[in-house]
Amino acid sequence: MLCLIAGEAAIFTIFVVAYIYYIGKSLSGPMPGQVLELPIITTICLLSSSLTIHFAVGALKRGNIGSFRILWFITLALGAIFLIGTAREWHRLIYDRGLTISTNLFGTTYYSLVGLHAFHVTVGLVGLALVMLLSVAGKVHQKNAWQVDVFSLYWHFVDVVWVVVFTVVYVIGR
Repeated sequence: MLCLIAGEAAIFTIFVVAYIYYIGKSLSGPMPGQVLELPIITTICLLSSSLTIHFAVGALKRGNIGSFRILWFITLALGAIFLIGTAREWHRLIYDRGLTISTNLFGTTYYSLVGLHAFHVTVGLVGLALVMLLSVAGKVHQKNAWQVDVFSLYWHFVDVVWVVVFTVVYVIGR
């Protein structure tokens, strides 16, 4: 998992550097300050999901399967809320603000970076859902805590990456 995270961190670094390099270089609008709104609620949901997955793993390590399932489901729900928020933001940007990936340089770099993150959230949600299904089927036990803990590293990575993306796109880039 650490090797995967290192590789993914390198990919995200390339996308973040490209976004930063091209800030303000679009020749036509819309520009970030004209169309971007701070995704505060969805950010809180995603970052909170790091806490819930941490507590879920702790519950599993203690053998408390019921608490694990509840906390794991909450993590899944918070991640889904984040992804739905991203989809709603894109819908607003495309249909209300006219920003597509081909509109200008900002659109290209924005959708590439935020889309890369959304893809990783989607992969994480698939993994969370799979573990949830296995848990409901009675296949996840205390002895599996280390495997679940290893997967949780990926979810924490996705959250940390969002802090960087949020800062670069919605704070610095506006």
